[in-house]
Amino acid sequence: MIDRLERARQSGRKIWALLFVLLALFCIIFFAARGRFQVTASTGTVGTVLAPFEMAASFIGQQIQTVTANVWEIATVHEQNKMLKNEVEQLRQENTTAAEYAAENERLRELLAYKQGAHQFDLLAARVIGRDAELWTSTIVVDRGSKDGVRENMPVVTGKGLVGHVTEVGPVSSKVQLILDARSSVGTIVQRPESRVTGILTGTMDNPYMPQMVNIPRNADVEDGDAVVTSGFGGVYPKGIAVGHVAAQHSDDSGLLKVAVIETAVDFQRLEDVAIITASREAPPAPIQPTPLSPGAEAAAQISAAQTKAAAQ
Repeated sequence: MIDRLERARQSGRKIWALLFVLLALFCIIFFAARGRFQVTASTGTVGTVLAPFEMAASFIGQQIQTVTANVWEIATVHEQNKMLKNEVEQLRQENTTAAEYAAENERLRELLAYKQGAHQFDLLAARVIGRDAELWTSTIVVDRGSKDGVRENMPVVTGKGLVGHVTEVGPVSSKVQLILDARSSVGTIVQRPESRVTGILTGTMDNPYMPQMVNIPRNADVEDGDAVVTSGFGGVYPKGIAVGHVAAQHSDDSGLLKVAVIETAVDFQRLEDVAIITASREAPPAPIQPTPLSPGAEAAAQISAAQTKAAAQ
């Protein structure tokens, strides 16, 4: 019984001694890692015994410091990266906004230049706020209405040329029929002095963005590239507004007349800002006079008229 107690007592002492040694080593490693405790190898036996532990503690401390520095650096880089991403996104948004303002300013300058050059017109700037999804090439909606003095049949233009005319007016918005609409009818004339051929511009379903100038005599002097403007006939559109140019020609179904395919001056797929002509000080065009007949042709016409009169009697 006494032996058992003695052995237990000795075992307990060993355990306490081991715990003490482990605690001492832990303290040495801990403080060495923090740089607050150093043991030199010149302290005799103690230094010799603790030298390996000192080296291990120093190595562990260095590794801990390295890991801590790396973790801190990673956290710092991550935060900087996040800040840079936010700055890039902000700059991208600012760049997009600036590009929109630049494009808008360019369109408005174009309208202003047109207004300064077209002294015969009173223009009201308007913005396109809607299009008919089913009739994309037929109508648009603008943000001007009766409160702004808009009335039906007022022409609508851009700085490049003719857009259409107002068909419906509300208090703060209006609907505009485009010249691309198949129901549209615009009196037009070839601008070239040697030609001056007139016709009617109308839209077509076959090629929605390329209207046609119809009712052209088969042998009329029309060439590809000829500029086409409004003729002023019909009372809706003033004379001389740019419409486009002749892109191609072909005979109509009857073969008696010619059709000119027109590439419009206005890019209707990028239509955003327009101007409404609220007043025009241009005189209406003079009526078309019949072509003078030669003396021989005039005599033939008189004989034909006399024969017709005699037959009627």
